[in-house]
Amino acid sequence: MSFLNITNLVKKDVRELKPYQVESIQCRIKLDAMENPYPMPESLMRKVMEGVSRVEINRYPDPSASRLKSIISAQTGISLDSIIIGNGSDELIQMILTIFGEEGDKVLFPAPTFSMYDIISKSLSLETEAVPLREDWELPLDKFLHEIERIKPKVIFISYPNNPTGNCFDRESILKILQKAKGIVVIDEAYYDFSRKTFLPYLKEFKNLIIIRTLSKIGMAGLRIGYLMADKEICRELNKVRLPYNSNSVSQEIASIILENRIEIQKQIEAIILERDRLTERLKEIKGIKPFFSETNFVLFKLVVSEANLKVRDGKDMFLRLANSGILVRNFGSDSYLKDCLRVTVGTHEEDNKFLDVIQKFMV
Repeated sequence: MSFLNITNLVKKDVRELKPYQVESIQCRIKLDAMENPYPMPESLMRKVMEGVSRVEINRYPDPSASRLKSIISAQTGISLDSIIIGNGSDELIQMILTIFGEEGDKVLFPAPTFSMYDIISKSLSLETEAVPLREDWELPLDKFLHEIERIKPKVIFISYPNNPTGNCFDRESILKILQKAKGIVVIDEAYYDFSRKTFLPYLKEFKNLIIIRTLSKIGMAGLRIGYLMADKEICRELNKVRLPYNSNSVSQEIASIILENRIEIQKQIEAIILERDRLTERLKEIKGIKPFFSETNFVLFKLVVSEANLKVRDGKDMFLRLANSGILVRNFGSDSYLKDCLRVTVGTHEEDNKFLDVIQKFMV
């Protein structure tokens, strides 16, 4: 019998990491993962099935995802050599940090924000620094610029709109960060389809700017398709570490068909935006609940215990009560920046009404 301790073989930076947590609780209403709640329209599904039937799965996929990139290029106005397809945004983040970060280099981002910036950086032996957001979830520009000067980060991540707070940071503040930064600035526009705000026009002005987007939030979470847009010199370097067949044939085909028929998905996006605004207004009416303004497909809200009935003790208690009622949301109880905060994905009108009914029951 071998008594080899495998943990001792794992590099120190990885041993100290906490993995990204995905709740495995089974609930009838799943409002925790920023997914599109609507099924694919039948007319579009037929086109997808026809397309998939033509895919030769015995052959390797197109290594450069040429067709998909051509569609994205036509819809964004960005040239083909400035686009890279990834196996979700996570892979793109990892690729960026791999080519620009060496052991001990600094990575800067606000907090709270998307946790994978921190996790992937540390897994690659990079050091991370987080600048706490203001109480209104806005970037503290002076502090952020000071940190850029102090630590000279190789990479800066800015989620726009920010996850999990839901807001877009002040545009002028981000432009000042771009002007100050000597390293790479990544603007993660995962929720662009809901905010319609972008920094694409600044790609030519700032050679160190990378913009990331994903198709997951608009109905293609299962395909794992992300893409980035950047100066062609950056893309040339990224392609050196991109795995040869990182995007599979089926995902490429389905994503291409859906983007070619984007008007069908756009109807769902518009419905989600309207429902998000309704959900926010309804949450405002519930004593003890403070929802935050959102430009995404989710709403972050805080449980103000001092204003609420003692039926609910804290955010974790509310999370468990919702789960026991068959509704799964995201709990941030372990995050020091998000005490008693929960995040609810915008669902269908019926799902959101059930969520609101349960919340109302526990708060009055």
